[in-house]
Amino acid sequence: MSADPTQVLAFETDCHIFDGCGFPAPGLHSFLFEPLWGDADSNVYFNKTMLLALLGSIVIVGFFWAAFRKPKVVPGKLQMVAEAGYDFIRRGVVYETIGKKEGEKYVPLVVALFFFIWMMNLWSIIPVAQFPVTGIISYPLVLALIVYILWVSLTFKRHGFVGFFKNVTGYDKSLGAVLPLSMTIEFFSNLLVRPFTHAVRLFANMFAGHTLLLLFTIASWYLLNGIGIAYAGVSFVMTIVMTAFELFIQALQAYVFVLLTCTYIQGALAEHH
Repeated sequence: MSADPTQVLAFETDCHIFDGCGFPAPGLHSFLFEPLWGDADSNVYFNKTMLLALLGSIVIVGFFWAAFRKPKVVPGKLQMVAEAGYDFIRRGVVYETIGKKEGEKYVPLVVALFFFIWMMNLWSIIPVAQFPVTGIISYPLVLALIVYILWVSLTFKRHGFVGFFKNVTGYDKSLGAVLPLSMTIEFFSNLLVRPFTHAVRLFANMFAGHTLLLLFTIASWYLLNGIGIAYAGVSFVMTIVMTAFELFIQALQAYVFVLLTCTYIQGALAEHH
C-alpha cells in the first residue's frame, strides 16, 4: 500500500490558524512512506524505514568495531563508553536474570538486541530522519519472533516434548480441579499471546510517542498566526518536553524488551517443578 506523497509526514507549510484551513492532524498516513526504490504494489521496494534500519545497523556495528578493534588495557573514551554499555546489559540484565553461568552465551544476542532497538527508537528525534523504525509493527514483530523461536527451541532442547508441554502450560497437579482451565490459559498465553505482547509493547510506545511529537510540532507551526502565537509558544515548549521524555522512553523500551527476552530464556532453562 502506498501513501499520497503529500501526506507522508507532511503538512501544509502555508496553513495557519485563522487562515480558513483545518488543522492537519497526524494520523496513519504519517507512518506510510513512498518507496525510494521499487514498486509498492509488487511488494518489492525499499523505503525510508528500511533505509533507517540499514543505517542504524551500520552505525551500531561501526561503533562497536571502532571501540574494540584495538582494545587497550587503559581504554580510551570510545572504548570506555562501549564497555560501559556492554557491561550494563551483561551484568545488569543477563546475569541478573539468567545467571552468569547460563547467561554468558546469550550476552551477544541481548546486547545486539538492546542497541539495535535503541538506535531504531532514536531515529525519532534525529533531524532529517525523525521517525522511529519500531513505530512500524513489522520490525518489533520480527524481533519478537526471533526471541520466540529461541525460547521454544531452548525449552524443547532442555526439557524434551513432555517437559516443554509442562513448561508452556504451567502444569501443577496441586491445582486440582482448576488444572485444565489453568493449563489452557497458560498454553494460549505463552504460545500465542506472548510474542504478540512482546512486539506490541515496543511498537505501541513508539507509535504513540511519535504521534504526540508530530502533534505538538505541527501545532506549533499551525498556531503561529495572530493571537495564536501565544499558544504556539506553549506547543513548542511541549514539543521540547515531549522530546526529552521520548529520549527516556526510547531507552526504557529497549531495556524492557531485552529484560523480557532474558526472562523468557531463563524460563526455558529453568527446571519445572
